[in-house]
Amino acid sequence: MSYTALYRKWRSRTFDEVKGQEPITESFKNQIKTGRIGHAYLFCGTRGTGKTSVAKILARAVNCEHPVDGNPCNACPSCRAILSESSMNVIEMDAASNNGVDDIRQIRDQVAYPPVDGKYKVYIIDEVHMLSTSAFNAFLKTLEEPPEYVIFVLATTEPNKIPITILSRCQRYDFKRISTEVIAGRLREISDAEQIDITDDALHYIARVGDGSMRDAVSLLDQCSAFQFDKRITYEDALNILGAVDIRIFSELVRALRGRDIHKTMELVAEMVEQGRELSQFAADFLYYVRNMLMAKTVDDLHGLVDMSRENLTRLREDAGSFSIDELLRYIRMLSELCNQLRYSMQKRVLIETTLMKLAYTETDVTPEGVNARIDALERKLQGIGSGAFSMGAAMQPAGATTSGASLPQIKPQPSEERVKLPKAQFEDLMLLKKNWKNIASAMPDGLLRTAFSNSWVNPDRAGNGMIIYTKSHSGYDMISSEAALREVQSVVSEKYKKDIEFHAVFADNDASRNTIYVQDEELAEKIHFEVETVDMEEHALADPEDETQ
Repeated sequence: MSYTALYRKWRSRTFDEVKGQEPITESFKNQIKTGRIGHAYLFCGTRGTGKTSVAKILARAVNCEHPVDGNPCNACPSCRAILSESSMNVIEMDAASNNGVDDIRQIRDQVAYPPVDGKYKVYIIDEVHMLSTSAFNAFLKTLEEPPEYVIFVLATTEPNKIPITILSRCQRYDFKRISTEVIAGRLREISDAEQIDITDDALHYIARVGDGSMRDAVSLLDQCSAFQFDKRITYEDALNILGAVDIRIFSELVRALRGRDIHKTMELVAEMVEQGRELSQFAADFLYYVRNMLMAKTVDDLHGLVDMSRENLTRLREDAGSFSIDELLRYIRMLSELCNQLRYSMQKRVLIETTLMKLAYTETDVTPEGVNARIDALERKLQGIGSGAFSMGAAMQPAGATTSGASLPQIKPQPSEERVKLPKAQFEDLMLLKKNWKNIASAMPDGLLRTAFSNSWVNPDRAGNGMIIYTKSHSGYDMISSEAALREVQSVVSEKYKKDIEFHAVFADNDASRNTIYVQDEELAEKIHFEVETVDMEEHALADPEDETQ
């Protein structure tokens, strides 16, 4: 007898054996027990989540002569005929290769004849989204009002491609991805029954590589058992068989990138290539490791979120501690783009090497995440120098590089920065804020405030009490004039320029205030060669009216 693949041999035979889809299987069990069976079902979900298995179980259950708690008995003649695929009451069709209108017309003609034996004729149409538009139109009337003995089960991985007229005629069930723990438990059942000697670490790795697909995970287990026949399959064996990379390699790679050690980085990539590792899988696994670093950085309890040993988890936390959240988000973004590009690239190694170089050299990234990563790197450099000197050139040099020629000036860190309290805003300071207002606006943490401040302009208060923010937008004025917004911009200016400046918001009807030129009294005296008298307009307005008539 020929060998049967494990995923076929261990296909679920009852609703209770379907793992990870309990809400759906319980619903069908209740429908079988109560007799409230629909005429059309739509099963949606990714590959290997149980869509076809549930469809076949349903076909047996509705025709079973002795159902057991909503499950088919799998012993009666009807169940045995369907299991052996010899029953004429269950018709399976692959819409990927039979997607024309003639195929649907054939189904429409067949439904006119009742089942030879049993209660229902069940049509299982897989990948139904591949049907042509004309085929869908020909299917509409039959799907809406089929004979009472006909049940349609449509399965698809892309429900967004199915016309709404089809969706509205079906009961829709969404099959979710199966968790790693559930897949690992099922793999343990199969391996024990098949007498496959495999460690729990290897099973959990296979389950994670399955990526929510039970069928993929069982196929990978079958592959490992064939390679290590009559031998114990360890975690390292699973890595070698599936072409994966050990977590320790990713930790070394992260630390090399962190220290800008390009030589070590390229050595690790070369090692992966020499060992025959699949580069696309290498990039995907590295992305997942960085994701785990982000989880370790932001979540205290990693139970259920990160699947690795205590030793590796300790190493993961150490790696995550040397990165900021912005840097990890930058890694995830660039590695995600890399994984997408590798699908169509003919030079995967070159693409991986250049991406890793970009990760190491933050100055090549002009995105906000790249800028934040450079700021974080400089802050760590400043924090790490303690009482020693800090070389401005060393911050931007790769590991192992040395400066030649004259030594760069050394800047000693100050114990604390003195914050200047201005009783009245000085002219030079206010002109500096006016010039750099766009940079100040872009530093606002909130996106809406950032937009509102970017569409405004500032001028010194003529009374000498800080700055006035002008805007022609009513909605922008409502946001800028709030006390919280004014406190926020004061905080940004205080942090950037170490100045405490007061801000006031004014709604501007025109651009007149944009063109105002401000000068100091000394500069005005130099340009105008006669005596200048400064008049306080408020005091002048309060003067005796008779003085104006003289």
